[in-house]
Amino acid sequence: MRYFLEVAYKGTNYAGFQIQQNANTIQAEVEKALAIFFQRSISLTGSSRTDAGVHALQNFFHFDFEETIGERVLYNLNAILPIDIVVKSIVHVHDESHARFDAGSREYKYFISPSKNPFLADRSWFYPFKVDIKVLNDAAKLILENRDFTSFAKRNSQVHTHQCTIQASNWYYENDCLVYNVKANRFLRGMVRGLVGTMILAGRSKISLSAFENIIHSLDPAKANFATPAHGLFLAKVEYPFFLNKTFL
Repeated sequence: MRYFLEVAYKGTNYAGFQIQQNANTIQAEVEKALAIFFQRSISLTGSSRTDAGVHALQNFFHFDFEETIGERVLYNLNAILPIDIVVKSIVHVHDESHARFDAGSREYKYFISPSKNPFLADRSWFYPFKVDIKVLNDAAKLILENRDFTSFAKRNSQVHTHQCTIQASNWYYENDCLVYNVKANRFLRGMVRGLVGTMILAGRSKISLSAFENIIHSLDPAKANFATPAHGLFLAKVEYPFFLNKTFL
């Protein structure tokens, strides 16, 4: 039987989402907890990779297990896991369901703190400069009009295409932060941080909106600004159409 496992985590202490040799990752910790509880090795397949230091309000793994998983599993797994990782739900799915390939969309949020706040220091980018939110939203609209995001993919990304369908792109204020929200069918490595860093240049009048648009069309990552810290980025949601009729533990 195949199961989807929903997690949330604070990525500060981890070298990323996907398992890596000689590195502490989200996947490694979850696989370790499963092995302790079930007394056997269980291999996980992730839905979306996040880089070192990036957080997630929602992410998924899938795994195969021959037995029915009961409700007590959530409590026990969370008792084993570190405090900065939580299993939020486990759901039985069709045997062919795939955490990565079946995802209909992914949504990210990037948080910028305009004032010093010790409670946001590891979950937002402290950026104490005046930024024009209207210009930021004008730039965000230009993103909606494009499909090829080669300029915002870090080199050696090892993907077959740089085409992405952007479904939402906007800036707004939330509590004490300036937030960029973007939703798409897929994202490239470093894409959200590259978009944020380059739009911020426009919001500070370091580049014009037309220059920002030219960067998109140039298909040259050397022209984009990737100098945005990982700790401001959250994977907010991964959507699966077939979850509409599923019951989560």
